[in-house]
Amino acid sequence: GFDVTFVRNVTDIDDKILMKGVEQGVPYWDVAMRNERAFTWAYDALGCLPPTYEPRATGHVPEMIALMQRLIADGHGYAASGDVYFDVRSFPEYGALSGQRLDDMKDATDADPRGKRDPRDFAMWKSTKPGEPAWETPWGPGRPGWHIECSAMAEKYLGATFDIHGGGLDLVFPHHENEIAQSRAAGGGFARFWLHNAWVTTSGEKMSKSLGNSLLVDQVVQRVRPVELRYYLAGAHYRSMLEYSDEHVAEAGQGYRRIEGFLQRAAEVLGVPGAPEVRSQARPAAFDAAMDDDIAVPQALAVVHETVREGNAALAADDAEAVQRAFDAVLAMVDALGLNPWAEPWRSTGTTGDRQSEVIDALVQVVLQQRQDARARKDFAAADAIRDGLDAIGIRVEDTPTGARWSLG
Repeated sequence: GFDVTFVRNVTDIDDKILMKGVEQGVPYWDVAMRNERAFTWAYDALGCLPPTYEPRATGHVPEMIALMQRLIADGHGYAASGDVYFDVRSFPEYGALSGQRLDDMKDATDADPRGKRDPRDFAMWKSTKPGEPAWETPWGPGRPGWHIECSAMAEKYLGATFDIHGGGLDLVFPHHENEIAQSRAAGGGFARFWLHNAWVTTSGEKMSKSLGNSLLVDQVVQRVRPVELRYYLAGAHYRSMLEYSDEHVAEAGQGYRRIEGFLQRAAEVLGVPGAPEVRSQARPAAFDAAMDDDIAVPQALAVVHETVREGNAALAADDAEAVQRAFDAVLAMVDALGLNPWAEPWRSTGTTGDRQSEVIDALVQVVLQQRQDARARKDFAAADAIRDGLDAIGIRVEDTPTGARWSLG
């Protein structure tokens, strides 16, 4: 595989953060830290890998000042009344990422337009206002603009040119367009490839705090296991919108449990002790081809489910060799997707949802033992009544050579 350097910037100062601080009567950094902690918790809960570096904007003001000085020296930036602007007409490629012509663009509204040479010029640095934090610069005290933060931190941790830049579709313009302008005008190549993800929507609208329609991960995982929520979110291609509903999440949970159920049954039949070894070479070529095709996870999951069906057929036929092949293949595929049920994230997330699952499993096992005792006494009517009672509340019981198993129907 590749040796990946993953950088995830933290914008810990911007207009929205400052406004929230004023509204809530707290320092801006309090707002930033609370949101950063919540973000990190959510990503950890969903099994997302941590970044190699996670720099905060306020810790990199010297790098921003140095970058702006280079841009001004090369004729791409200028100072006006304590603000520093990027001269968009100095960069002929401006608009290429978003497919826009400069003359068709709307004015930039991120600063006082009176000092601008062109109304579409955007602010890299904003002069201080009463009550706002400020840093000293050659142009007077002020604070960074959003776009210069990302260009400066990307250059520090990834160099002038790097491979992949990600972000939401809503950031293509102006944010990513402005990052490109700053970094390439300063002599770098910036990102070779761009991966823009679509949104999770509800009623056709993007989920966001500003619209008041957002669902927090810590709320959702009270109702579903984090691994099932990850499976649901991965079920759509990253460039496709994903309409959220509790019904869709429940369906996704059933899909993941089919995979998980096969792996657990196969592991019992094969006598696999503890967490099984992942054999990456067992991944089907069709799975790798799907992932290599712009990370086509939906097509990759189709390969997973087809292999699960083959594995279940092998279990029914008592074909141990075929069971082993399917088990190795499915385990390798779900491991690549971060969905390995034996992986550490899903064994130790410590969420309330996980604890509830443990308690429910313990209670169901008690009932299943009572059913087994009834069968041992040849009281099959009582055993059937227990099974039917479980089925009535959505718990399906399956008898296997190694004992009864249960799952949510």
